[in-house]
Amino acid sequence: MSQFLEFFTFSRFMTVVYFLNFIISMAIIFLERKNPAATLAWILVLFVVPVAGIFLYLVFSQNISRRHIFKLSPLEEETVDRTLASQISYMESGLYQFPNDSSKKWEHMVKLNQTYGQAYLTENNEIELLTDGKLKYHRLMQDIRRAKKTINIEYFIVKNDITGLKLIDLLAKKAAEGVEVRLLMDAMGSRMISERRMKELKKSGGQYAFFFKPLIKFLFIRFNYRNHRKIVTIDDEIGYIGGFNIGKEYLGMNDRFGYWRDTHIRIKGDSLVALNQRFYLDWRYASKEEFNITDMCIPDGYEPGKKIGDTPVQIVSCGPDSRKQEIKQGLLRMVAYAKKNIYIQTPYFVPDSSLFDSIYMAAMSGVDVSIMIPCMPDHAFVYFATLSYVEELLEAGVKVYIYENGFLHAKTMVVDGEVATVGSANFDRRSFILNFEANAFIYKKEFAEEMESKFKEDVKFCRELTLEDYQKRGIVQSTKESISRLLSDVL
Repeated sequence: MSQFLEFFTFSRFMTVVYFLNFIISMAIIFLERKNPAATLAWILVLFVVPVAGIFLYLVFSQNISRRHIFKLSPLEEETVDRTLASQISYMESGLYQFPNDSSKKWEHMVKLNQTYGQAYLTENNEIELLTDGKLKYHRLMQDIRRAKKTINIEYFIVKNDITGLKLIDLLAKKAAEGVEVRLLMDAMGSRMISERRMKELKKSGGQYAFFFKPLIKFLFIRFNYRNHRKIVTIDDEIGYIGGFNIGKEYLGMNDRFGYWRDTHIRIKGDSLVALNQRFYLDWRYASKEEFNITDMCIPDGYEPGKKIGDTPVQIVSCGPDSRKQEIKQGLLRMVAYAKKNIYIQTPYFVPDSSLFDSIYMAAMSGVDVSIMIPCMPDHAFVYFATLSYVEELLEAGVKVYIYENGFLHAKTMVVDGEVATVGSANFDRRSFILNFEANAFIYKKEFAEEMESKFKEDVKFCRELTLEDYQKRGIVQSTKESISRLLSDVL
């Protein structure tokens, strides 16, 4: 043993570590083929902090871009392709009657989401905007209590607290009543929910699953490639999508964050087919339950001609299993075609060069661009990375508002009072590349104006960050920003 310890000196240990880091670096470059910025960021981490670098790589990095984990069967794919192709062809022929001026004006974006994001445009929808956590939770629980046939719930975070346990108890009760219940949670975001907590739901006939569940809980869990979506469908009639998770803090019951400002929408109408499709694809992968997606999404008794509303909606999803970054492309299109104003709310603003440049150019072109971010971090590195992008935007004329009435978690953008998006995707690389996300793109003047109005109400609780104020920040904050920005591609 003494001879072994004498041989295995610190210098030899570091030689082994650096050799492993070299092998990992070669794998990143030649096998994973990440984008150049992320590749360089990982190589920097591996060689600047060699021991910790290996651990960070194992926890945070894994390339699944070539794994089609939501693969459709030939029949399912044929059905989806045929439906989309039919709508696209109808629009290209000039026979399609757009329901309002906003959807007609943004036809180019509708087509982008169709061809790039495989998002069918539905126009028979009624939408309710929800920005208060208590109201959203109340409406959700009320709809679950009234459910007669199916309840499908998918959240990144379900907390092991009074709100999460109340939801699980209610789902168990509904399952006992004969309602078909499925609950899908992300294994990391909902890691505090134990199997023991789920016994009653399972005993009552309900089902649950964890997305990307590790072999051993709390071990081998990865921080990247998480299911960040928040989707609910009830009785194929009512749906939810947005930014709220399930937990006390989202109801403003956490002293650290205070009031929780977020955005969700409640949908009734034909978009439930798209929400169901997204849920069942995720559920089938996580639970291994076998079924035909099209049969589940369009159940018996579905009435596509039944008039419910007049709001055109596309449901767009993205994830690391695809390199297309579908939601980001939609956001880029909105920014590029803005004529008057752009209002953005996001807790994390860590854009890649394409999105940053498009926002910068919009502001330089005379478009009124306003970005609202929180006054406090829930993830320190991401918060300081967000602040690092502020100076250039302020110089271009972008208005930056710091929300001070609690924590801002909304992920929204509205353009020209005509088109808006609400969903789970933040304005950062993690949402565009590393997480599974879902957003609704909504083409209706009245809804966009409601979103604008809400943004302006929130401005009353904000402090505007001027270029002069920003440049007065201290050396400590400046250093934090620089380091965080340097590592932004691996955050």
